[in-house]
Amino acid sequence: MAEMLLRIYAISKRFGGLLAVDKASFNVRPGRITALIGPNGAGKTTLFAIISGFLTPDEGRIVYDGADITGAAPHMLARRGIARTFQIVQPFAGLTVRENIAVGAHLARPNRVDALAAAGEVAYAVGLGTQLEQSAATLTVAGRKRLELARALATKPRLVLLDEVLAGLNPSEIRDMVPVIRKIADWGVTILMIEHVMQAVMTLAEQVLVLAEGRIIAEGTPQQVAADRQVIEAYLGHGAAARMISGAGHG
Repeated sequence: MAEMLLRIYAISKRFGGLLAVDKASFNVRPGRITALIGPNGAGKTTLFAIISGFLTPDEGRIVYDGADITGAAPHMLARRGIARTFQIVQPFAGLTVRENIAVGAHLARPNRVDALAAAGEVAYAVGLGTQLEQSAATLTVAGRKRLELARALATKPRLVLLDEVLAGLNPSEIRDMVPVIRKIADWGVTILMIEHVMQAVMTLAEQVLVLAEGRIIAEGTPQQVAADRQVIEAYLGHGAAARMISGAGHG
């Protein structure tokens, strides 16, 4: 069995009286696409913020590549090879697409010329090659999503956390973005993605984790998770699984 790249041990996080993450534990295998799904308010983005160092857990441990990284700062984790995207995309509006990506590239390439050249390579990989000298402020929502992805990739990560990178896209834009995500995995980058677009999850993910009320309630292949009664209840409400089974029986 391959060694896990990321191990999450009983992570908990409170905000006042709200228990946002409740003893969540799971593993992420290297080189795979793992999806973290769950209803709105389940604690997914909080968990991402903890893994990437933007929040410190109240309990639990995070082990990455064999080292305990619990509570490490985001810039230290970036140097270790962990990158993330954000739900709300905020490019540097006064810079070009190339310059935006170069901000990430500078982590591994201190020389400006090298960083700008690397930015060009990443831009072509995510479909922004023809817009390199365009102002980032003029990009469409889909373009900004690709730029967010490019900035993360420019840091040369081993693990990238994608926080709803498909949110806000129309069906054709989603269809165009799916091969880009698959290409990143083909490069050997491990992907942990939060996603609500279930068709994309079913297409891309090899492993699916389901978070509800801060707890991991199911994990497995997309097909296993889609048929799990607890998952159906979490998304559709109490009694939904029984109603679906009953309805299927009368079909």
